[in-house]
Amino acid sequence: MPAIHAGMTGVWGIALRSLFVHVDFFRPATALALLAGALAVQTLHALPPRWFDALLALAAIATIVLFRRVRWVGLILLAAAWTMWRADVSLSQRLPRALEGADVVVIGQVHGLPRVQDDATRFEFDVDSATRDDKPMALSGRLRLAWYDTDSNSAPDIAPCSDWRLRVRLKRPRGGVNPGGFDFERYALEAGIVATGYVREDGANAQSGVALFCVDRLRERIGAAIDATLGNTHAAHLLRALAFGDQHAMDEKEWAVARATGIPHLIAISGLHIALFAGFGVLLVRLLWKMAPRVTLRWPAPFIEAIASLVFAVAYALIAGFGLPTRRALVMIAALLVANLARRARAPVHGLALAVIALLAWNPACVLGAGFWLSFVGVAWLMFCLGGTGERRRWWHELVTAQGVASLGLLPLGIWFFGQSSLVGPIANLIAVPWICFFVLPLTVVASLLILILPALGAPLLQLAGWAMQWLWWLLEKLAAWPGALWYFPEPTTWALVLAMLGALWILLPRGLPARALGAFLFLPLLWPAQTPLADGQFEADMLDVGQGQAFVVRTREHALIYDAGAKFPSGFDFGEATVVPAIHALGIEHVDRMIVSHGDNDHAGGATAVAAVWPGIAVESGEPARLTIPATQCLAGESWNWDGVEFRVVHPHEPLSSVDNDRCCVLSVRSGDSELVLTGDITKTVEPEIAVALDPLAAHLVLQVPHHGSKTSSSVNFIADLHPALGLISAGYMNRFHHPNGTVVARYDAAGVDLLNSAQTGFVAIRFVPDAAPHIVEQGRRDRHPYWRED
Repeated sequence: MPAIHAGMTGVWGIALRSLFVHVDFFRPATALALLAGALAVQTLHALPPRWFDALLALAAIATIVLFRRVRWVGLILLAAAWTMWRADVSLSQRLPRALEGADVVVIGQVHGLPRVQDDATRFEFDVDSATRDDKPMALSGRLRLAWYDTDSNSAPDIAPCSDWRLRVRLKRPRGGVNPGGFDFERYALEAGIVATGYVREDGANAQSGVALFCVDRLRERIGAAIDATLGNTHAAHLLRALAFGDQHAMDEKEWAVARATGIPHLIAISGLHIALFAGFGVLLVRLLWKMAPRVTLRWPAPFIEAIASLVFAVAYALIAGFGLPTRRALVMIAALLVANLARRARAPVHGLALAVIALLAWNPACVLGAGFWLSFVGVAWLMFCLGGTGERRRWWHELVTAQGVASLGLLPLGIWFFGQSSLVGPIANLIAVPWICFFVLPLTVVASLLILILPALGAPLLQLAGWAMQWLWWLLEKLAAWPGALWYFPEPTTWALVLAMLGALWILLPRGLPARALGAFLFLPLLWPAQTPLADGQFEADMLDVGQGQAFVVRTREHALIYDAGAKFPSGFDFGEATVVPAIHALGIEHVDRMIVSHGDNDHAGGATAVAAVWPGIAVESGEPARLTIPATQCLAGESWNWDGVEFRVVHPHEPLSSVDNDRCCVLSVRSGDSELVLTGDITKTVEPEIAVALDPLAAHLVLQVPHHGSKTSSSVNFIADLHPALGLISAGYMNRFHHPNGTVVARYDAAGVDLLNSAQTGFVAIRFVPDAAPHIVEQGRRDRHPYWRED
């Protein structure tokens, strides 16, 4: 492997020299060809071996040097080879599978700002060295760790940039796979995270030092100063996020308002923020020119302005956390400055082309992130629609036009990445963008730095910034409360995205061209769910991937039901909010009629509150309604209803109710003809016999939710024999601490000839039931949505 790595390094050296000699980096066609190559790699299900990357790179170099007319083909191949090699190197640095669940001792440094939460302190950790059983091991890169608070192992104060020796238990980056869900494994590849885990109890866990120079300590002091001045207010949370990249300061309600008004791009440190401070650097130098014009005779003004803008951009990027979006924006700004200094950028688009190429060279995995596309496509739209017209417009006209172009042009990408769009976003941004960029943001940065050295001056300025932010937030909350402020969309197909982008191009063509309004019809496929519609008598069940918990969505032609909603944790993470609600929207379900929470345990009921908040009129029932945080009725055996030719029947619990929580679970049968789904919650062997009797007569094709995640307390031999399911569904977390499903239970189902699908291995599972045939597995998330970065 080292020999291959060294060989590939030589190949890239040859490629770089060839590119400088034969390629114009300022041509948009060059950037588009390289972008196409990097993007093509993201469609692969597996990466080729590295020797293939080397051969492909050599073939690309030969094409670029020898065949000028098809040089674009060589550029595509070269970008593909570079992207595959970099991705392969990144994935190979992940924790070896053999070390998952093992105790490892790591030495390294805390990265970024630790988050102190109710249950733990969470932080990222850059590993310098690692050992297992006192033997050195190959592990380097960034870990995402939690130090849980327990009676015997409370987390200490963890300072930014502090050096630690820690005993940790790790696993490879892994996240849920669901419709409309966040892809953590993709994010881990882009961010360079090699493992996740938690700190183990060990008396030898200790801090060994603190870095002498640490910008993150300055950021921590600034955050504390903002909190001390403004208190626990919306303004304090927002200013910490807006000015210094501390997005964890915001709570979920604040994020909900931001999403509903379309301003998350202002909260996430991006090219807009970096460019703003780069512009301040230019203005400062120009002020110097006016005060001392003779200085320009000694140093070229464009050169000094470029240096000043870069210094200001880097300085702000550092105090904003130097996170992934910040680094991406900084590379973009630096490339644009180089293009300007080189005097090769005959038009702004040439500088944009160089910025794309620079980002692909720095980190080709950046094409996986929404920020990359929203930044570059947004700028490209503005150049296309507003650049070079020669018209002189009033400033307010320019602002309104730019906002309209950005809103329409980026609408397809927003739906593709986030599955939602803010209808009030254009109005909110017209007010928020200038208010934040030209007043709140610079005032906050200056005030926050002054408060550390001149508190008497900094505190009033910070208070002024707080008042300004509070006024804006009051307005945004009003806008977010408008009916229909935020619209959700079904999960779009690639073709729907392409057609919508073409529709935006058609609408934004220059004035005077006929029939531009017809481009709106190309947006319509974004409204159509990708799933085949259900007929009367058919239903579809989706077992969502919610870790060590449970959540099912059952839908007929016109109705939908949720059975359990996953867990909510003391950290604030809520599967109902993060997984169940987005999945329902992604499936194209507009209304949920009923929610059944099997019982009161958190892994089934925790997310129910978030679901009920989205659909406030939903009917809720449970086996343990008193344990829920929302109003619910007691579900009892004998209740039944019919939706679109599909029979729903509650078969458990009976009165008097059991004293065992798990045996109060609401057990639901969903049946159409010879096909049946049985959802059992966490029942135990004690009540399995009466449930088997209540289900009689059984359907010919029965799918069973395996009770209690496959625990040994359930799934008796007689229960499996009585039901004889064709398929068993297990909802369990990857490497969960309960070791579900139990090996003995799995062996029982195997001996009975029952196939099992475990969400820990499959991701979400979608099954379609029809009256006169066996149920059909429509999709398994990890099998059918398997890009190269996703674990099996």
